[in-house]
Amino acid sequence: MNEPLSARDRVAWDRIRYASVWEDADVLCEALRPVATRGRLLSIASAGDNALALLTLDPAEVVAVDLNTAQLACLELRVAAFRELEEAELLAFLGVEPSAARPAIYRRLRPQLSAGPREFWDAHPEMVREGIIHGGKFERYLGAFRRWALPLVHSGATMRALREPRSQQQQRTFYLDRWDTARWRLLFRIFFSRAMMGRIGRDPALFDHVHGSVGDRILERTRYALSEIPTASNPYLAYIMTGNYPAAARPRYLRSDNIALIRDRIERIRWTRAGAEEVDGPFDGFNLSDIFEYMDPREHERTYGELLHNACHGARLVYWNMLAPRSLPNRFLNRVSPLKVESAALHARDRAWFYSALHVDEVVA
Repeated sequence: MNEPLSARDRVAWDRIRYASVWEDADVLCEALRPVATRGRLLSIASAGDNALALLTLDPAEVVAVDLNTAQLACLELRVAAFRELEEAELLAFLGVEPSAARPAIYRRLRPQLSAGPREFWDAHPEMVREGIIHGGKFERYLGAFRRWALPLVHSGATMRALREPRSQQQQRTFYLDRWDTARWRLLFRIFFSRAMMGRIGRDPALFDHVHGSVGDRILERTRYALSEIPTASNPYLAYIMTGNYPAAARPRYLRSDNIALIRDRIERIRWTRAGAEEVDGPFDGFNLSDIFEYMDPREHERTYGELLHNACHGARLVYWNMLAPRSLPNRFLNRVSPLKVESAALHARDRAWFYSALHVDEVVA
């Protein structure tokens, strides 16, 4: 009798699930800062945003890994753009600023790409034309929410008002008095339900180990974010509400003070198609995204152990839980210390608020 296929075996690894990264790079960099300078860092590639953001910490090397060749194509094209383009042209090409010149810019960048990414982007000229930060399944899902669901709940004026600068108390009052209506809660639960997210937002296999109401749990995190985390400067909220990153709310890798820094260090990043546990160490820090979310407890423990095999003494492992609880396996408590106070403090100001938990673990033996 055949073993049932794991989520890893059933997920499509040849299409862009995330054209932008939906984990807060500032929180990630703060968690890894103590081990990053002149260190060696491993990062899940995803679209490349946070792997590039890690270069702001002055590491000796960032190794980005992903099983998805389309995600690696996103990273490789970003690297080419950082090498070749000045800030204004970079932002225009990626899709942050309007531009009709993206196809022409792509033709300039194309010779820098290896065969696989070149073939991928040649086959998707519409993504290049629209801006590569917008072309993922998840971004299209958020676009549908913005265009079709939100206007059924709030007026354009209310949606714009959500992101106006306010004191924390004013922000709480705005949420309670103007935003948190019965219609908002109902449509949110429907749109961010397991069925809807699995159909048009995330790969259905990624919900294998999730229990309980998906919509209710994300709604509670959203209530916290819109009440307690400053909305005006939140790039992840800005993208959901406007479809882009305005100048006052950009992710770490797209801020003016970081673009030149990343360009100067761009040769320190390399990438490969592999699982995080398959790359030779040692590493001082790990950006593991939410990879354990898709694993059953046995696979989670096995993978965590293999990562430890490639970890230096004092290394930090940073990872998120969205809906499935995955933390330091008990088997490794004699080797690893969970930094619970630091993790909780960082999670409290995590602007990519969908995640139920952030974990920072430190290798101590």
